[in-house]
Order: sequence, then structure tokens, then C-alpha cells
Amino acid sequence: MSLRIALVDDQALVRAGLRALLERQGLDIVFEADGGEALLAALASHRVDVVLSDIRMPGMDGIEAVRALRARGDATPVLLLTTFDEPDLLLDATQAGAQGFLLKDADPADLHDAVLRLARGESMLQPVATDPVRARYAYHASDAPKERFSDKEVAVLRLMAGGYSNKEIARAMFLAEGTVKNYVSVILDKLDTRDRTRAVLKAITLRVI
Repeated sequence: MSLRIALVDDQALVRAGLRALLERQGLDIVFEADGGEALLAALASHRVDVVLSDIRMPGMDGIEAVRALRARGDATPVLLLTTFDEPDLLLDATQAGAQGFLLKDADPADLHDAVLRLARGESMLQPVATDPVRARYAYHASDAPKERFSDKEVAVLRLMAGGYSNKEIARAMFLAEGTVKNYVSVILDKLDTRDRTRAVLKAITLRVI
């Protein structure tokens, strides 16, 4: 079965272009919405595999819509699109609970890959800019890593920061996927978190990467 997609953008022409592109890629557009409120209403009666939404929209924007979805217990993966290359938007998106973040000028193949990854339960985040993260987050001495990181662990962390899955990290580092899973478990334990995104943000703030 083809993946079921919800398409959200306040501009009808943009929605039409995205619909045509995604349908050519074999994806099924279940419904379109022109904003966050319309998305929330439609999701109450339609099941989709991935929500593809603009960030900047009048009324309830994409990030606010994600927060509202998570608040009501809806875990549908959300891929946010934007024309604004602003690091703070990525931080806001991940904090709200979005699994993906992509610029609108991304290659169509990258968009398709991002949708597939989110449907598989993975994330697709552009590499995190370090300075805005450090400016926003301040950790106390008690938040310091339990142990020093090995070179291999730092390399894994850097790939995690780019949104790579365990399988992709394994391929890039010529390791078994099980070995990468072990590295990730150790990294999360050292940073005292069970969340990959928070681990990356904390590692950046603590200048581990």
C-alpha cells in the first residue's frame, strides 16, 4: 500500500505543486489543509502515515500544530517544510515534537526519502547549527557527561546530529548496526537521556561535538 500523506500549506499553488510531485512518487495525498486548525480537524477523522506541513502559516502555524497534536496524544510523524534557513526554527520544531525538518528548496528525492524515513519511525533533521543551541541552552556542572567520550562515540554523535539512522551510521562508519546501537545506548547513558534529539542538543551545548 502507498503511504498516506496529509498536505498542509496556506498557499493553494504550493499545495498543488507538492501534490503533483508526491503523487508522481507514488504517495497518496489523503487530504489538504490550509493551516494548523484545518489539519487538526481533518486528522480527527482521517488516518495518515505522515503529515507534510509548512511552518510559516497565518493563524496556527506548523510548529503550533505539532504541539497541539502531541498534547492530544496524536503521534503521527510530522515533516515541517520552510523557506527560512533559521537554526531556531529547527530547535523549535524538534522541541514541539516534529520528526522531520526540511528546506523547501531540497531536492525532490530528498523530500521523498524524508517522508519514507518518517513513516519508518526515523527522523530527518538537517544538521544542527551549534552556536544557537549553545546560546539557548545552559547546563549546570551536574549535567556534565558521566564519562569522557571516545573518538568513535563522538563520530556517532556527529552523525546523530545530522539526523542519520543507526543503519546509515553503520554504513558510514563501516560498523555492524548492532554495534552502532550499542554506541548510541552508551552515549544516551553518558548524557543521562533516553532521547536522541536531546542527547545531540546537550552534546553540542557541552561542546562534546
